[in-house]
Amino acid sequence: MMDAGTARPSTVLDTAVTTAKRRARVRAPELVGRGWLNTGDTTVSLKDLRGKIVLLDFWTFCCINCLHVLDELRPLEKEHEDVLVTIGVHSPKFVHEADADALKAAVERYEVHHPVLDDPELTTWQNYAVKAWPTLVLIDPEGYIVHVAAGEGHVEALKTIIRELKEEHQQKGTLHRGNGPYVAPEPQDTTLRFPAKAIVTPSNTILVSDSAHHSIVELEADGETVIRRIGTGERGRRDGTSPTFSEPAGLTLVPNTHGYDVVIADTVNHLLRGLNLETGEVTTLAGTGEQWRDGETDGPADKIDLTSPWDVAWWNGGVAIAMAGNHTLGFFDPETNTTSRLAGTTVEGINDGPKEEAFFAQTSGLAADGDRLWMVDSETSALRYLENGEVRTVVGKGLFAFGHKDGDAEEALLQHPLGVTVLKDHSIAISDTYNNAIRRYDPETNALTTIATDIAEPSDALLVDDELVVVASAAHRLERFTKEATKIDGEAHEVKRPSTDIAAGEIELAVIFTPPTGTKLDDRYGPSTRLEITSSPPELILEGAGVGTELVRALRINDQVTNGVLHVVAQAASCSNDPADEHPVCRLTRQDWGVPVQVVADAPTRLPLLMGGMDEAPQQAT
Repeated sequence: MMDAGTARPSTVLDTAVTTAKRRARVRAPELVGRGWLNTGDTTVSLKDLRGKIVLLDFWTFCCINCLHVLDELRPLEKEHEDVLVTIGVHSPKFVHEADADALKAAVERYEVHHPVLDDPELTTWQNYAVKAWPTLVLIDPEGYIVHVAAGEGHVEALKTIIRELKEEHQQKGTLHRGNGPYVAPEPQDTTLRFPAKAIVTPSNTILVSDSAHHSIVELEADGETVIRRIGTGERGRRDGTSPTFSEPAGLTLVPNTHGYDVVIADTVNHLLRGLNLETGEVTTLAGTGEQWRDGETDGPADKIDLTSPWDVAWWNGGVAIAMAGNHTLGFFDPETNTTSRLAGTTVEGINDGPKEEAFFAQTSGLAADGDRLWMVDSETSALRYLENGEVRTVVGKGLFAFGHKDGDAEEALLQHPLGVTVLKDHSIAISDTYNNAIRRYDPETNALTTIATDIAEPSDALLVDDELVVVASAAHRLERFTKEATKIDGEAHEVKRPSTDIAAGEIELAVIFTPPTGTKLDDRYGPSTRLEITSSPPELILEGAGVGTELVRALRINDQVTNGVLHVVAQAASCSNDPADEHPVCRLTRQDWGVPVQVVADAPTRLPLLMGGMDEAPQQAT
């Protein structure tokens, strides 16, 4: 979820964008927020970190791109643990994410093993003029900004810069080795830890993905008594009868014609796994273990990369996949052992119509009802479905509108839902995660109501007899409810960050990318860059939308549209520039943004977006 925020002229990173080629030194602003996690209740200042290389990771726990970065950084932090201090700056998008207890739970859920600054008012975010989740800022041992990059996929560049900083400051005597300020919290012992999804097995037991324990648990029908645990509890991707997983989530029953009864979305491993319920054996069905960034999406299942599969559902003779990591739907065919793109373009947003042209936003829950595939898109707080090749939205207004409001579906609001369940009467139960509620959509009346509240981050629900069993993820258990509905007329919310002002008429959108140190743009096989721009509503852009090979694009903005979202997807290929390197190391940097904009008079006619590679610090802003 690369959501861009407000342009802030005369601030540190805006100066960085416009003067990235100028050699100067910018002092990093102080870290300011509500409090700290993972420090033993100690406040951390940049002065305390002098002598260390500091990496700020601006994140929010709803954001799949942010979760990718957490995993990317783990080996980097381990490699440089004596000189590198990573600080997570949590600047929330949703109201729920600003809750201190919710943040504490998320830090545990995602195994964040570095200090985290709680920045609910986006104070430090604004002081650094950050425009997107996630953004990485590297600070040298003397307290100066030396590198900025938005999005994911920047670890190789960071490795190079950190090695250079270590050498430089070792020689200067300004590098201090030793432990950083991280203090591990006390571990909590519960049977389940942040369970994600659940299904009823053919023997009427309940199978739960125990996400933070990296395993699958089979429970009696009471939802409490453990029959067995499948998985060692360690992160990994080992098959067999002593398997390992990495934050597994979605589960679906499938016909056992290929040796497995259940397909598991092994989310952080970017895999689909098969489980034989009789033997407990696990096999890998789809994915390579590498995250998809670009390239083929259709082909042999073991040769095609997946990206954060969050849920799965048996539908139309195969397994539909909620590919949260690139905002698409995938499909696994067990008969041919192939995977393919089912729907979506990789652009993050909310756009209905033919499935090949639809926009999705971190689809996190799936449920089949005949030929209709229901889904929830967490980042647009939307309930949607796919049927007869067309995508339709029932509830949801876009990336930046959410709330808890019942009533007619066109006016109703959700907040980051993660689960969807088809009930016996074909109405839909929605696990409205950040509202801590279960909602019910009735297709007959087109109305949304609330079934239950005060559930700790429900992420899925299933029918057991006449009761609704809910996966109360942050309470670490399953809870039971009847399906009696109430009505809530709550508040509508929008993301705290104000929109970026742009002018009507001609503007220039520029994605700023400098190849990482020691690399150059790779044009051996054609253009090295690609830029795709669309908008919601589509009429926001009169000219300039579409795909091109240049990272700078002239747009003509409609003066009859007052606000909307610019959807921007950019990528750049770069390789080692060492002429003696016969087989240079190459990488693809890919970013996507959802930029909320307001069209106003006398607004800027240039919109810069920093994709990465600011290796020279800009001049200090005044």
